Amino acid sequence: MADEYLFISDCHLNAGRPDVTASLANFLKNRAIQARFLFILGDLFDAWIGDDDPATDYAEIFRCFKTLSQNTDIFFLCGNRDFLFHEVGVERIGATLISEPSYLNLGTERIVLLHGDSLCTDDQDYQQFRKTVRTRDWQNDFLSRPLSERQQIAAGLREQSKSAMQRKSMGIMDVNQQTVMGSFVEFDISSMIHGHTHQPAIHHYDGGKTRYVLGDWNPHPSYLSWRRSQGYKLTDYRV
Repeated sequence: MADEYLFISDCHLNAGRPDVTASLANFLKNRAIQARFLFILGDLFDAWIGDDDPATDYAEIFRCFKTLSQNTDIFFLCGNRDFLFHEVGVERIGATLISEPSYLNLGTERIVLLHGDSLCTDDQDYQQFRKTVRTRDWQNDFLSRPLSERQQIAAGLREQSKSAMQRKSMGIMDVNQQTVMGSFVEFDISSMIHGHTHQPAIHHYDGGKTRYVLGDWNPHPSYLSWRRSQGYKLTDYRV
């Protein structure tokens, strides 16, 4: 399948979910190896606190990615949980770091790749937090702290996120439709692919525009594929 593209996001790897790690390892060894390209659109990790983290819990996954990279080109776009996964980190998985937005031409379509959180503009508290942590000053300050302190901060932020999500409606945490339609115009594209919302689906809009939403990997892994001969296909991946 020389022309096949695969897209995944929101694996949220963490030591407490070895089943998800095992599913991803299986996918890399048995499915992704069939493709020419693999795009990871953010939140590969539940939290990434800096490239100096030895991350021994992910040693096997790193090996799987490295092996895959010998035959499949891997591209990584940061999400809201792993925006500190920088050049050293992506080298560990044999990937190329790409920025948001990134663009692809598939067949006759121009595609934009996003993590997806930038589309959730109804959640104003989150958007302010996102703006803050993406600044160089915030990241430099965070990365200057000892690894143990960063682990504590990350754990605290995850708990705050869980608490905030319990108080918010699904509508607020989902994409804003006006933002979506504005993005089609802003990026001058006919289709977009993103994750983040954990609601895998294919949405069609007037004017031949399409939004492909990737699923999370808990409890059921999934991926989006594209081949010239069949177009797009959103697939559950069951081991």
